[in-house]
Amino acid sequence: MESVQFRDIPEAGIDRALSLSYLVFHDNPEEEKRKHHHDLLRGCTRIGAYEGGELVGFVAAFPFTVSVPGGELPCPCLTFVSVAPTHRRRGVLSGMLAELFARAAADGAPIASLWASEDAIYGRFGFGPATHGHTVEIDARRPLALRITPDDRPLRLIDPSDAPDLLGGYYDATRTERAGRIARAESWWREEWLVEEDEEDDELSPPRVVVLGDPGGPVAGYAIYRTRTRDDAPGLVRLDELEADTPAVAAALWRYLASIDLTGLIRAWGRPVDDPLHLFAADRDQVRVTGQFPALWMRLVDVRGALESRSWAAPVDVVLDVRDDRLPANEGRHRLTASPEGCAYERTEAPADLTLDVRDLAACYLGGTRIDALIRAGLATEHTPGTAAALDAALRTPLLPHTVDEF
Repeated sequence: MESVQFRDIPEAGIDRALSLSYLVFHDNPEEEKRKHHHDLLRGCTRIGAYEGGELVGFVAAFPFTVSVPGGELPCPCLTFVSVAPTHRRRGVLSGMLAELFARAAADGAPIASLWASEDAIYGRFGFGPATHGHTVEIDARRPLALRITPDDRPLRLIDPSDAPDLLGGYYDATRTERAGRIARAESWWREEWLVEEDEEDDELSPPRVVVLGDPGGPVAGYAIYRTRTRDDAPGLVRLDELEADTPAVAAALWRYLASIDLTGLIRAWGRPVDDPLHLFAADRDQVRVTGQFPALWMRLVDVRGALESRSWAAPVDVVLDVRDDRLPANEGRHRLTASPEGCAYERTEAPADLTLDVRDLAACYLGGTRIDALIRAGLATEHTPGTAAALDAALRTPLLPHTVDEF
């Protein structure tokens, strides 16, 4: 480690950093995708690990804003995390993340996040899975059976180029209802959600955008999807995103997707775990959850700043003993006093009511994991009976956190 230095990667070094990333991830993208990656990285924080003049590690961070209960916070979102195969297990990743955490704290960002390519890596750096997603498949070879009446307002297909202007405000409103959602700039809509050709499957159609609501009136819900037909399999509708004001609006959008001609299967990746579809679908053999996975992993860079920046559903007064061997300022016993009126988090010498690791506190931070589940799993210790129940009640959110924007 003494021979490795950590510093900014200049814009002139982006192509070199991408070459390292492609080496690590066994990728060889075409020129158009390389240009897209280059353009993305121009707007990122870029930290390199250099040994002499050689780049041996690379991490980038988007300067995103993420919704948290009761508000939103700046959140560096890590991507392109790469260590040269010649320099593994030499502290390169530890050094780059320490540099990034220091910058986040200096910039007033109490949280950081990522999507984990390998789950086993990031827990030891204090990241915990803060949101989860479901993969859902619907047999659309017959009409979708529903227990509720779909909203009968008109549906209309819109030009994807109009979607950022028409849907941007609506999407922003959903961020106040669910934690874990990333603020989308217009460029993110156009370059990540609405690109003509899907980079993972070039047989898919361009994006289709269907909106529910009276023409000229407010949007009540929308779906973004792509289709694919093959001679040897049922036609596919791949749903990328569906948002709805009410269950009836959601039912109308699902029914529409299930009725598209020449298709027989809907595959929806990254649906909320508490999606109302699971309850209002009349036939659970037709609507199946085929997988669940951790989505957004979160790190509390500044535990005090993070806790004092979110809202609280119920009063709680507990002493937390937090373990954090990466960021000593978070380590130790603190009294958390919170209520719907506000929060204070101060260091104390009082006995701990609950002991847990910072990664597990991060998993609970948005309301997606319960403290009592950690205790049952042996990952947290309740010293004072009732502490877990009180803290779970205070952390509770009306809707589970959800993230579908990958980066």
